[in-house]
Amino acid sequence: MKYRHLGKAGIQVSELSFGSWVTFHNQAGIESAVEMMAAAYDAGVNFFDNAEVYANGKSEEVMGAALKELGWRRSSYLVSTKFYWGLHKGPNERNTLNRKRLIEGIDGSLERLQLDYVDLIFCHRPDPTTSIEETVWAMHSILEKGKAFYWGTSEWAAAEIVAAIEIAERHHLHKPVMEQPVYNLFERYRFSPEYKRVYKDYGYGSTTWSPLASGLLTGKYVGGIPEDSRAALDGYGWLHDDMTDKDKLARVAALEPLATEMGASLAQFALAWCLQNPYVSTVITGASRVEQVHENMKALEFVDKFTPEIMAQIDQIFGIEKEDDED
Repeated sequence: MKYRHLGKAGIQVSELSFGSWVTFHNQAGIESAVEMMAAAYDAGVNFFDNAEVYANGKSEEVMGAALKELGWRRSSYLVSTKFYWGLHKGPNERNTLNRKRLIEGIDGSLERLQLDYVDLIFCHRPDPTTSIEETVWAMHSILEKGKAFYWGTSEWAAAEIVAAIEIAERHHLHKPVMEQPVYNLFERYRFSPEYKRVYKDYGYGSTTWSPLASGLLTGKYVGGIPEDSRAALDGYGWLHDDMTDKDKLARVAALEPLATEMGASLAQFALAWCLQNPYVSTVITGASRVEQVHENMKALEFVDKFTPEIMAQIDQIFGIEKEDDED
């Protein structure tokens, strides 16, 4: 395992990390979580991603119980959580980044995770109804109280991120230092020219999610939707259109010869491709079985095998004339 700095921040994250979205509680209980997290940790993973909204708080509870059972040295791993949607329906309890919600949110997450602090916290989505200045001050307060060490954004517009950074600089507050954007062969917008200033000029880090496009890039949906896949779970019917999109499935099929020639599975190929981007700090992987963790970790063997010719072939498959996420 190799490690990358989280942008200009001093903290280092493993190139591949492990997240609990969809799987914890829905597909994996405490026993399975322990097994998968142990496999990831043994492979060198030091960052475990979560959010209060995942499984309505149950995902944090599962991870917290797993961490307690695993008993790792606290300084040897990083845990994150995220706030925005909330767990209740009150006017100050959902879809907001106001000060009250954020301060109460971190306390709830720490209780569920059974931790004294988390390492990274994210504003899970932008909040158009709360001033960015109020949110920046609240996140600063959480860090000053020692309940988290670094804060960042997730799926924010580039202009919103820059505004938050500049507000923090103006008032000498803790600045956001990382974004958590979707990033995979189909979804590249969050590293488009619009974001160049964020990553290059401000040294923003990134903890990217959905590297396999919810499983589409593994090739397992070519023959339909498997019963044990996340697209078949209750509440995830919104994935159905993507998983059955003929154009997207054709592009995945076109990747297979490239992956085979490299000696990689499609999943390993897609994960390793994400790490070609110098602005990617870590790629968050997910799994519902320990076998998937082992397979995902092997993606690291292929990171150095992406030649300019292979990258050009990939872009041709996806109809991209020129890669726009690097200089």
